[in-house]
Amino acid sequence: MDVDDIKNMDEFASVVGISRPTISKYFNDADSVRPTTRLKIEEALKKYKYRPNIYAINQNRKLTKNIGIIVPYLADPFFAEIARFLERRVLDFGFMPSLFSAHGDTDIEKTSLDTLRSLRPAGVLLAPLGRASDKRHIEEFCRDVPTILFDSNIEGIGEAFIGSDNFSFVSQTVEYLNRTGSTPTFFEMSDPANPNAIKRRNAYLAMMKQLELEPHMVQIEGSGWEFEEIGRAGALKILKPDALPTDTILCSNDRLAIGLLSACYELGIRVGREKDSELRVASHDDHPYSKFTCPSLTTAAHDYESVASQSVDTLFKLIEAGGRFNNREEKLFAARLIMRDSA
Repeated sequence: MDVDDIKNMDEFASVVGISRPTISKYFNDADSVRPTTRLKIEEALKKYKYRPNIYAINQNRKLTKNIGIIVPYLADPFFAEIARFLERRVLDFGFMPSLFSAHGDTDIEKTSLDTLRSLRPAGVLLAPLGRASDKRHIEEFCRDVPTILFDSNIEGIGEAFIGSDNFSFVSQTVEYLNRTGSTPTFFEMSDPANPNAIKRRNAYLAMMKQLELEPHMVQIEGSGWEFEEIGRAGALKILKPDALPTDTILCSNDRLAIGLLSACYELGIRVGREKDSELRVASHDDHPYSKFTCPSLTTAAHDYESVASQSVDTLFKLIEAGGRFNNREEKLFAARLIMRDSA
């Protein structure tokens, strides 16, 4: 094989005549392999041009036992909940999680990545901001540090993405609401930061088309991550007599729905599935507080534990592989419809 043809660790291991796990072990900690094996690998490195990116930042030093976790907005109970599962799973592997929040800010997300780079983590679990992220900065980080993206995907960046199937969320709520009452009106922010919101919008439109029903959209103004207040303020503007095309609202996420329920209370609008109710409300996520709203919120639930476990398992598989997969992996988990009193 020509020196310029080696593209991955499997090919390098083949030409050197040493097993892939041993090669990976060398790149993670050169002193962990026998001196004769280390010498053979280092002679091959002089001959061939192959260098895994993980080697470039870790040569001549050991990896730490740190695993970085970055979420967009830790004040969001969804991210607090999934971070809790991630931390427990990382601890199960005998590593120490280091948790960062981007606070919905591009510069803070970049600073968090730079700080993690300086801490020399064994790997990173990243839920990017999405549209607000500096994609080039994240791409450069992922080339240097073994990184798995979760919750929010950026196509082609990172060695894998683990998340929830947004069509599964919306198809279940739309089908149920149509089967049990009036057609749902989709309630969302007009310019959401998180790409999952856009996927849910598209899923709603696709599902309504599939059911041969007319879609109804209500888009409210607002930016940032204060979804409850945005939902409340938007709902106060649109919840007027006969202003909605139907008496069923399907919110893009539970935090917007919580704001909408607050507005309904202020306006004296009775929400629920009882005969004297004026409005049905459903949503997506199974936010940790959604079971405690009044009325309790019908929603499609994330499989928090499976997303977290798969993300961590995939990261450690990536670390063992030397920081690169042959092909980018993606895994999506379906939602589970939870029927409560709001719809």
